[in-house]
Amino acid sequence: MITFERRQKLVDILRKQPGLRVPELAKLLKVSQGTIRNDLNALDEEGQVVRVRGGAALAGEVLAHGASFTARLRKNHAAKQAIALRAAGLVEDGDSILLDASSTVFCLVPFLKERNKLRVITNGIEAARALASNPTNTVILLGGTLNVDGSTISGTLSEQFLHDLHIQTAFISCSGFTPAVGLTEVHLNEAMLKDKMIHAADRVIALVDASKFGKVDLTAFAQIEQISHLYTDQGLEPAWAARLQQAGLAFSICRKDSVATFTAGSPENRRYRIGFANQSERLPFAVEVRKSLERAAQGAGNVDLVLADNRLNPLTALKVAENFLSQRLDLVIEYQIDERMGNRMMSLYQTAGIPVISIDIPMIGATYFGVNNYHAGKMAGEALGEWVRAHWQGAYDLVITLEEPRAGALPGARIAGQLEGFQAVLGALPAEKQRVLDSGNTLEVSERAMLAALKQHPDLHRIAVICFNDDAAMGVLEAARKLEREQDIAIVGQGAQRRVRAELARPGSRMIASTAYSPESYGERLIQLALRILRGEPVPPAVYMEHTLITAGQILSAARTHE
Repeated sequence: MITFERRQKLVDILRKQPGLRVPELAKLLKVSQGTIRNDLNALDEEGQVVRVRGGAALAGEVLAHGASFTARLRKNHAAKQAIALRAAGLVEDGDSILLDASSTVFCLVPFLKERNKLRVITNGIEAARALASNPTNTVILLGGTLNVDGSTISGTLSEQFLHDLHIQTAFISCSGFTPAVGLTEVHLNEAMLKDKMIHAADRVIALVDASKFGKVDLTAFAQIEQISHLYTDQGLEPAWAARLQQAGLAFSICRKDSVATFTAGSPENRRYRIGFANQSERLPFAVEVRKSLERAAQGAGNVDLVLADNRLNPLTALKVAENFLSQRLDLVIEYQIDERMGNRMMSLYQTAGIPVISIDIPMIGATYFGVNNYHAGKMAGEALGEWVRAHWQGAYDLVITLEEPRAGALPGARIAGQLEGFQAVLGALPAEKQRVLDSGNTLEVSERAMLAALKQHPDLHRIAVICFNDDAAMGVLEAARKLEREQDIAIVGQGAQRRVRAELARPGSRMIASTAYSPESYGERLIQLALRILRGEPVPPAVYMEHTLITAGQILSAARTHE
């Protein structure tokens, strides 16, 4: 196809299958991902689509109410997206949220695509339409007068309805902001409605791009004391950041690849700037670690976080480290996957005199923080062996191990522990019954590897699977289900993430057990350790998190007790 034909085909695909990402579109059209990105950017400039992270949304589908809202959405769009990406991390499955009708808050919607069972209250027609497409969500559109732009509703009916609601989080934007005056609006009716929204919510999250700082419009609707956290973009001038800190407002400056979070605390306390490079924002375990760290920093009151994403890529991790060196950090917490790259990064940090805490993957010269991998693995291996003995009378055809060779020797002990635990129950494992696959540390890579392995062994029906982490375990399960061979496998994972716990609770699941590391508890321990290091107190070379084995039987028993 010529370029014009391909782009029209692209628009047609997005109309029929909204939400497709760049890799999926590239596969459908049999072109490179770079070509798809160029096409989407061109279509965005023409006004046919609106670019969102990872893909695009049709302007005609999502923005059906005319050019006014589209124009507002396109203004400072990159800044709004960076803000929305970070703020969306505050929303969990099942939350009750309130969204105003601003274009900045609308940018949250694509990042809430994977959330389920949300209870959404909004006066924004666009946001309501988009979120209602998920049948698990409950979306309530506030009643009142349809405004001239055709995309918002306001009036006394909406205000009266809000009076009796109790919302967890309200996401609010504005047309102008200063620390002295607060959030302001051009339109009086919008300001009155947003005032009611704020009073209906437990916490108020303000999304304010840098262009709105210093502007004071017709009427104020929120003082900074009413704002729980403010998200802005990298265009914010340093003088404004200093004023926000002086005012005691917690805020985050969002960039495309990182975010700096400044906590509200007493100005008398010594403040520290700590960088956290996360393993990947696509891994549920790593996301839980990051969220717990943010909560702990907020609780400490004197810790400002600078967050970045290593994306499971050693070269990206090195670039993040180089960027951290330019930001006058007091300490860095590194969560990255490649042992060899870790040594290069440590050389940079040590030259700069910046102390480092490494999570799970050791870095020479850093304080190690994580689990005792061998013991964590052995618990799961023993559980798998016991299951095979009970359900397959101790016989098995093959043991498949999904490892992560980049992680090095210490996390590799997690695999060694599982194998030894399995053999402690069932005896020595013959070499001809072993097979090792590369998990890639992701569900997708693990699924592809397991699909190929199962296709190569169509006649084997008792396959025990040992996994580096829960993402690998879920990939194995997805592969078996696609081939309708779930009953041929038995799996153990590492991490006991929420989706694995849900799988363990499913009667008849072939997910046998997973070792829980409690990522939701990492943050408090990490901040305590970091502050001890920064105060010059002695710390051990390795700090271990406690771990427990979670089995299907425990989950089902707990569910019955709860009933």
